Amino acid sequence: MKLIERYIFRRATIMFFATLLPLMGIVWTTQALGSINLVTDSGQSTFAFLKLATLILPSIIPLILPFALVIAVSQTLTAMNSDSELTVLNAAGSSRVTLIRPVIILAAILSVVSFAVDNFAEPYSRMAVRKMIATAHADLLSSVVQENSFRKIQDGLFIQIGSRRSGGVLHGIFVADSRDPNFELVYYAREGAVDDKGSALIMKDGEVHRKLPQGNVSIIKFDSYAFDLAEFSQSNGEANIRAKDRDLPYLINPNPEDPAYKRNPQAFSAEIHRRFTEWTFPLVFALIALVVSSDARSHREARMHPMISALLITLFIRWLTFYVGNTAEESSRVIPLMYLIPAAAGGLCIKQLAGNKSLEMPVALSQRFAHLLQRFGLVANRTDQGGTA
Repeated sequence: MKLIERYIFRRATIMFFATLLPLMGIVWTTQALGSINLVTDSGQSTFAFLKLATLILPSIIPLILPFALVIAVSQTLTAMNSDSELTVLNAAGSSRVTLIRPVIILAAILSVVSFAVDNFAEPYSRMAVRKMIATAHADLLSSVVQENSFRKIQDGLFIQIGSRRSGGVLHGIFVADSRDPNFELVYYAREGAVDDKGSALIMKDGEVHRKLPQGNVSIIKFDSYAFDLAEFSQSNGEANIRAKDRDLPYLINPNPEDPAYKRNPQAFSAEIHRRFTEWTFPLVFALIALVVSSDARSHREARMHPMISALLITLFIRWLTFYVGNTAEESSRVIPLMYLIPAAAGGLCIKQLAGNKSLEMPVALSQRFAHLLQRFGLVANRTDQGGTA
């Protein structure tokens, strides 16, 4: 690369990491906090929460990386235009390729990173997360039988154990079950224990209070009663593995006996095509940012900030690919659209750049937008700057 190209590459790279890290921190925090209830309710340690939060990172990197690149490229070129650097390059006879080459090199590197993360690192982390969640659900039974602990198992179901004696005998069992809207159940038992399979709570010498919505209450005494907890143990710690959790070699040649594959083989096919298309988004989004912001503009020209324009376009394309990808899990007829959308977007951008054209708003819309900016004082009137209208 030439000196000016290395300069642009360095500025865009620095801006990319300055954008990526805060965005990743925000998204990672929201995703990690969504799992904190599972960890705390199942009695997991702080280390388990940190491990789970770390394993979430590979799943958010491919989503954030293209948008961070769009912001970095558009902001870098806009700053160069504000500093008149783009104008100087044009006056010096430099071609648009001088701006395009370093951005495309950066986008190509990030596309390779996105492909590696999406096909190798993310499936591994997803599998590990699934297994941790399954283990946490399985450990839920042991957390339930802790002494003097009033636990919420799920919405409408609470269990409390008064004390725990030798031999696994439980004393003072209380269960409140209001999951069924037609009635509420409250169980009291003098003692009980978890069965050998760990899937049921056996209560002895107790009673059940059944309350109807009308307020009528019926009481049934029992000598022995088994309260089923198997559904909360996730089949004793077996992880529910889906197509998104599998690596690329498995998706290409799935096990015919895989329960998830038997239920929905189309989901595996759609996931393969998603892996083969989404890694191109850094390249496509970089081309969009170049079309929007790589031309030198006058400071007097009223227009939407290039970064906003680029983000709106890329958000629409990303939403469209999400919709098509989800539809492809049910119908194979939309799979060609998964390739057509990024190919068409990239082809249009290449055509614009090859023709040395910039992305322009229609004249009527541009005039209305300029008038709106002047009305709110965001852009000064040209007559106020010493010119004539």
